[in-house]
Amino acid sequence: MSCNDNKPLTIKPVTGRYTQRRFFKMPWSIYQDDPVWVPPLIMDLEHQFAPENPYFAHAWMQSWLAFRGTQAVGRISAQIDRLHLEYQHEQCGFFGMLEAEDRSETFAALLNTAQAWLQAQGMKSIMGPFNLSINQECGLLTSGFESPPYIMMGHAKPYYSRRISEQGYSPRKELLAYTVRTDFTPPRAMLALTRRVKKNIHIRPLNRSRFNEELQIIGDIFNDAWSENWGFIPLTKAELEAMGKDLKLLVDKQFIQIAEVDGQPAAMIVALPNINEIITDLNGRLLPLGWLKLLWRLKVKHPKTVRIALMGVKKQYQHQLIGAALAFLVIDAVRHRVIKKGVTDVEMSWILEDNREMRKFLEAAGSRISKRYTIYHKEI
Repeated sequence: MSCNDNKPLTIKPVTGRYTQRRFFKMPWSIYQDDPVWVPPLIMDLEHQFAPENPYFAHAWMQSWLAFRGTQAVGRISAQIDRLHLEYQHEQCGFFGMLEAEDRSETFAALLNTAQAWLQAQGMKSIMGPFNLSINQECGLLTSGFESPPYIMMGHAKPYYSRRISEQGYSPRKELLAYTVRTDFTPPRAMLALTRRVKKNIHIRPLNRSRFNEELQIIGDIFNDAWSENWGFIPLTKAELEAMGKDLKLLVDKQFIQIAEVDGQPAAMIVALPNINEIITDLNGRLLPLGWLKLLWRLKVKHPKTVRIALMGVKKQYQHQLIGAALAFLVIDAVRHRVIKKGVTDVEMSWILEDNREMRKFLEAAGSRISKRYTIYHKEI
């Protein structure tokens, strides 16, 4: 038993570099005995929380640490996103970055603090976890604890869901992660369908020589394709540009495929190398030699897994045969490219549980649900 175990709990706001560093490092104490946890890169967290992050052009936040004596035993953030308020027409704020010891008192204190901050700013409800928005890492892992998370997907202890529910939170949405072997056999019906409509469709990889224009095409397709989905907020131009810097550095051009119908962009897919596969032993640090290890593993050894993080078919083609064909063709195109890099498994995440059309399509190709994430909600 730690000498801090019986000391009273205190909640303190994160106000400077020192406390922010403790906020970033706090999960190490929670997951020290978890063999599948992947320590996040501290440098990535610093970039995510930096004022220059384009997310903060339309959102604001506060974060807190929970202490017993001198030991940090929990953390949480609260965010208000102007785009969510505008597009979803609800006075709802978010909680995120939630990690805590297995004590009801700690979860209650953290969630109540976040709720009070949001309520003081006019919010009527709270939803989460979002780290920090729906276009980033979101949802609490509630099934699939036995395997490591893929890039930009969360991990949690099994007790988290019980502790959150104890505080009056109810599930709002279920998000699914599907995995599939890259050597799957495409369904005959899908192959027959694509033969019928393929003559007007052209599939091509990203053109790096006109990267900015290609990036805009990806953003336009995403914002159009997802515009009527639950919880949608658009990617802004600045967020798209920031994402582009990461794609240019980390992603092979063949891992990004664009479908055109009669010469016009109609669908896209982005497969991210699963960096989580190759950073576990870095323990969150890229300095002094972590960068060299990461680049060698990424460019030479290459991860054996990838995650489909972005995919979309323009609305005008959705719920039609050509829409299904477009989805299959971009998936199949990127599948053949990643196989050449030695990739054996793909995660497609996240998929809304009530997106029956996409789930039926993925399951027909042999995909299976590997993880489940829950978004919780509460009136305040």
